[in-house]
Amino acid sequence: MFQSQTVIGQTLGAKNTPVEDCVWPEDALHAIPDWVYTSQSVYDLEMERIFHGKTWNFVALEAEIPKSGDYKRSYVGATPVVVSRAEDGSINVFENRCAHRGAEFCRKNQGNTNEFVCPYHQWSYSLKGDLQGIPFKRGVNKEGGMPRDFKNADHGLKRLNVTTHHGVIFASYSDEVEPIEEYLTPEILEDFNVIFPGKPLRVVGYYRNELPCNWKMYHENLKDPYHATLLHSFLVVFGLLVAGNKSQMLVDSVHGRHGYMASAKSEDKYASVSEENKKEMRSYVDTLRLKDERFLNYIKEFDSPWSVTMQTIWPNLIVQREMNTLGVRQIIPNGPNSLIMQWTMFGYEDDSEETLRHRLRQGNLMGPAGFLGLEDNEAMKFVQEGVRRSTTDTSIIKLDANKTGTSNTLISEAAIRSMYEYYRKVMDI
Repeated sequence: MFQSQTVIGQTLGAKNTPVEDCVWPEDALHAIPDWVYTSQSVYDLEMERIFHGKTWNFVALEAEIPKSGDYKRSYVGATPVVVSRAEDGSINVFENRCAHRGAEFCRKNQGNTNEFVCPYHQWSYSLKGDLQGIPFKRGVNKEGGMPRDFKNADHGLKRLNVTTHHGVIFASYSDEVEPIEEYLTPEILEDFNVIFPGKPLRVVGYYRNELPCNWKMYHENLKDPYHATLLHSFLVVFGLLVAGNKSQMLVDSVHGRHGYMASAKSEDKYASVSEENKKEMRSYVDTLRLKDERFLNYIKEFDSPWSVTMQTIWPNLIVQREMNTLGVRQIIPNGPNSLIMQWTMFGYEDDSEETLRHRLRQGNLMGPAGFLGLEDNEAMKFVQEGVRRSTTDTSIIKLDANKTGTSNTLISEAAIRSMYEYYRKVMDI
């Protein structure tokens, strides 16, 4: 199992436009105001209406907590939570905040325990979040202690609703959010079930990094096929995502909030790019080659026309399938100008040792220093610096103009427009 941590930047300041002053540009489909990325007031409202609203938030994989007493620290938006498996096998998610004085009681990222004990005053909680013990509850020598009418049952941890689908755990603050299969929508669920068919998963490693940009930029980046053939030399030269290949930017037809970017790898190890297209791609390098060409081997293992799909599941989950490397990325907002990205790479329990090595080999595409991840991280950092410091106040999204939703061309921003159309409704902006 591999473990890596990289910090690529520090949280930057914000142009804090009050929510009441936030008015979307008149050409709503084709312009994004800078305050969407920089305003603390807007960020605070997002936590309330999106992450604490009618959404299912990814918190863990069942493979990370297989046994009774297993737990994992996680987040819903910026709120720390604990995901635990109780003695009866149930999965529970509750806030990582002691009911007494608010201390974040769970300090290890993962582990196994019989109870959770706050380090400050040693209040203890069950694996379901119930308050079970208070030191000196009745005081000492009949003095002090809690009031006689204090009931432990009234002071457990804040619990969230929990659901699972094929080994993936989601949590919600809402009692009104739809069932997870309906939430994902039929189009997204179909590809989700390709990667998560219900068979046991095997976690193979983690990455974690801070990225100095707004959390929504990560959604935008994976709803933006335009950049993929321009920024990523690796994708183009090695035929993983090339303008002209069979590809699609799909958006769910119910709300327009979820989507996936998909492409089919060409048969050749190296892409065939026309001279005309090469002129459009400054990052294309004819001489780029691999010393170990096993890296490019694509073993077809799924009933899917695509060799890559990058799912964006609102509001905090990315599901990646790039050839034979598989993973989920959890977006953890960290103020308007920063996010934490938690990467969990996985395979299946029945993978052979050879398959596992191949997944790990191709895993070098991903992570904060991956052949692809590094370029995305830098580009989004540059965007945040631009919108945070500039005197202008809008960005332009006019590719494939006037269209929202699914597109069969890579030269489109229709999926980004669709996401912000949904966003404006939820935020009432």
